[in-house]
Amino acid sequence: MAARALLLCAAAALAGCTLGPDYKRPEVQAPASFQYEPQAVAQTADTLWWKQFQDPVLDQLIAEALKHNTNVQIAAANVEQAAAVLTQTRSQLFPTIGYGLGAQRERSTEPAFAALIPNYPNPSSAYQAALQASWEIDLWGRIRRQSEAAYANVLATDEARRGVVLTLVANVANSYLQLRGLDAQLAVAKKTLGTYKESVDLFTLQFQYGQVSMMNVAQAQSQYETAAAQIPLIEQQIAQTQNSLAVLIGRDPGPIVRGKSVDDLQLPQVPAGLPSSLLERRPDLLQAEQQLIAANAQIGAAKALYFPTLSLTGAFGSASADLAKLFSGPAKVWSYAGTVAGPIFSFGAVSGQVAQAEAAQQAALLNYQLSIRNAFADVDNALVANTKLREQLDAQIKLVAALQQYSDLARMQYDGGYTSYSTVLQAEQALFPAQLNLAALRAQLFASAVNLYKSMGGGWVTLADQQTGSTPPPPPASALPPPLF
Repeated sequence: MAARALLLCAAAALAGCTLGPDYKRPEVQAPASFQYEPQAVAQTADTLWWKQFQDPVLDQLIAEALKHNTNVQIAAANVEQAAAVLTQTRSQLFPTIGYGLGAQRERSTEPAFAALIPNYPNPSSAYQAALQASWEIDLWGRIRRQSEAAYANVLATDEARRGVVLTLVANVANSYLQLRGLDAQLAVAKKTLGTYKESVDLFTLQFQYGQVSMMNVAQAQSQYETAAAQIPLIEQQIAQTQNSLAVLIGRDPGPIVRGKSVDDLQLPQVPAGLPSSLLERRPDLLQAEQQLIAANAQIGAAKALYFPTLSLTGAFGSASADLAKLFSGPAKVWSYAGTVAGPIFSFGAVSGQVAQAEAAQQAALLNYQLSIRNAFADVDNALVANTKLREQLDAQIKLVAALQQYSDLARMQYDGGYTSYSTVLQAEQALFPAQLNLAALRAQLFASAVNLYKSMGGGWVTLADQQTGSTPPPPPASALPPPLF
């Protein structure tokens, strides 16, 4: 008994040893600041930033998408699947206990002396009931490393789910803003078409009375048809954008209720944040790091295959030829055994697994570093887009005002007989696309603010995640057993 107790204690102590490198976060050379960060920033990365647009319809669309979007539900199911893999992997650290029941009745060929023995047992019966247990002692930490990898995969999958939430909110906001921009372009096109229609009617009437030539009528008609050709194109884009937005929010394709016009929306403030904070704020970077942790742990699991495994088995129960005496008398039976097995010549089977694990860890490390660089570039690109679109919008507003004045003056001079209609036509042909571009630029500026919050990440992702209604609980820290030493 003392020897058995000593063996179990030694096995338990050895179970705390783990092979392979422990994870350490790689050093990241983050820039001190973003290249195009403006001076005026606000601490808004941890707020529901889309409410800054002050459009209740947009707020409702995002809330509906968070509850009903299919991709979010798929991502939540993936997290549950990864958590189940963790439970399965971690279960190998503990003994497996089961039971067995058996009954057998058999007739065999009788020997010659059977006739000399009264009541020779043929046929014979056998009954058995036992509890069985088996346990692989994790001597070198193989199972612990596998559990560490599975735990990291759960966290990586959960970060992927949070990344879906981040992308969903940004896509809904961008689609809605694009829709409102197209609505503004359609309004400009229809208003311009109405103005051109008045010109066509006027010149047609003047031509009938010989006041203008047919050339004037043709010029006005061509101007009208140019504007008319834009309307079906814009209406097609509106219908396609509505359908995409409907699918995002979990509806069948169809019309979308509108809120404020693109001219009445409020522009969100630029969120504050340092480049180094992206490592803790962006779900894709957190996901890449957890994938690196998982790959790092698999190295230890592979190296443990070089060393022997120790397995313990045992059984305790009863066996009897008489079912009535199965649990009484001398029916008790028990057994226990220990097995040590290890490789001698594997001809590259183990070394190949170690090499695979090390290469996978290197690939995960490079992916993590690349993800960080891409994250810095995303933020800088969003910042420069936001800054330059503001400047472009200001210039476009001035351009439209100047072209509007030019058109008005040209019309007045034509009505007064001081210039030809070609001057009016030239002015109006320049004004119409400028007005369309102005409506598009307003929508693009709002979209750049959305992309900026998307690239920066932040606590708003957690706030949005809470509105999904399907946030799986994170695995507890106890899901990963700490080493004994």
